[in-house]
Amino acid sequence: MNEKQRKAVNARIKKDKEQFIQILEKNPVIQIACERSGVSKATFYRWREADKDFATAVDKAMSEGKSLISDIAISQLISAIKDKNLGAIKFWLEKHHPDYSNKLQVTATVEQEYVLSPEQEALVRRALTLVTLPTSNLNHHGD
Repeated sequence: MNEKQRKAVNARIKKDKEQFIQILEKNPVIQIACERSGVSKATFYRWREADKDFATAVDKAMSEGKSLISDIAISQLISAIKDKNLGAIKFWLEKHHPDYSNKLQVTATVEQEYVLSPEQEALVRRALTLVTLPTSNLNHHGD
């Protein structure tokens, strides 16, 4: 391939990458971006591996695309709330109002501190030795 052909190919690849990024900014799904841009998934992953700037741009576009989709989802949720959709109202309250959120409260009291017997400590040391973990942190009893 001569220099002129190489420049033409590189220009086309640059344009294809830019188009791919623009699609991701609006729809952060790799498969959809591949289909809409005409770029195969194999090509996408090869570009991503070989071109760190492209990989960074993909990550940024994915983040922007997810933010856009989240904004759309919130807008739709608010519309559903305005339409008196009880499921949407319940969802919003559970996620945004402390009085309506699902809670699990656990209360416990430790009544006794457990100390290993010499036999139990020996078993623990043996087990740790078998899995090749250091046992130095078990020497807190002044052994």
